[in-house]
Amino acid sequence: MSQDVRFDLPFETPVSEHLEYARARHLRWIWDMGLVRSQAGFEEYKSWDLPQAAARTYPYASANDMVVLMNWFSLAFLFDDQFDANQPDRADRITEVARELIVTPLRPAGFRPRVVCPITLAWAEVWNHLSDGMSLTWRTRFAASWGRFLVAHCEEVDLAARGLESTLDLDEYALFRRRTVGIHHSIDAGERSRGFEVPAQAMAHPVMERMRDLASDTIGFMNDIHSFERERRRGDGHNLIAVLHRERGCSWEEAGREAYRMTTECLDEYVGLQARVPEMCDELRLDEGERARVRMGVEAIQHWINGNYEWALVTGRYAAAKEGPAAVAELAGRGSVDDLLAV
Repeated sequence: MSQDVRFDLPFETPVSEHLEYARARHLRWIWDMGLVRSQAGFEEYKSWDLPQAAARTYPYASANDMVVLMNWFSLAFLFDDQFDANQPDRADRITEVARELIVTPLRPAGFRPRVVCPITLAWAEVWNHLSDGMSLTWRTRFAASWGRFLVAHCEEVDLAARGLESTLDLDEYALFRRRTVGIHHSIDAGERSRGFEVPAQAMAHPVMERMRDLASDTIGFMNDIHSFERERRRGDGHNLIAVLHRERGCSWEEAGREAYRMTTECLDEYVGLQARVPEMCDELRLDEGERARVRMGVEAIQHWINGNYEWALVTGRYAAAKEGPAAVAELAGRGSVDDLLAV
């Protein structure tokens, strides 16, 4: 399976008109915050084109909010890549930094991180902007989703450090992947990007809960397919294709086809549930304003499914072949050229 694998998505989503404006400001910001520490790291980061991912997944954000969202993407992706398979003791530092990232949304605004490194300082600044104007209900929901994602990331790193990442069976992996992909809080940020909040009773409804889980599964499995070559270079077994290959004793090609089938199955179930949203709104007796916010909440999910897919087809992050410092880093088991966990 390679980066150019295509899926037939039943909806299209727009791209922000503020892409280039925000990209220029974002790239200056990552230098200023120390999120890249070398020219090689900067060139590799630019090849990922995360600004395009943000512009596709949050197409209605204002120009200034788009900068904030791009900044958030950078620290989340770069932190995800800090584990080095050849330095398992680094897992302790990742856990320490992750703990700081988890508690930041639970502290008063402007609180300086107790664990200091480029990523924690960047997140403290981003959260002040990202949470601005949102209710306590939304901030609590986002913080919970964000925390679950970071805890799962630490568990993934710990399994790899102990050489146990290949011990999850298919069902265990699917549930674990739902947490490590980090889509729930990413969809939550879609509300912030348009200045609305999905009514609490709709967010708690089984239809909406299942739609969000299926979106996570769909995006996580798509990501596993598109990033497979990169992860195999790094020796990363946290991938649906690798799990299928190991558990079923099938070829890589057969595992790839089954991963594709599982992904489309999740997508089809999501589409079926999406058609039930009007019925859900009737059941909850929502008024027109509440229904409009539910519709925008559904659009936020669509933006993530399609926007992430379109970005994944072209990003240099998942390129089948690399050279230079980025290739050296990946072959050594790292995803990032620069160390961002040191002070």
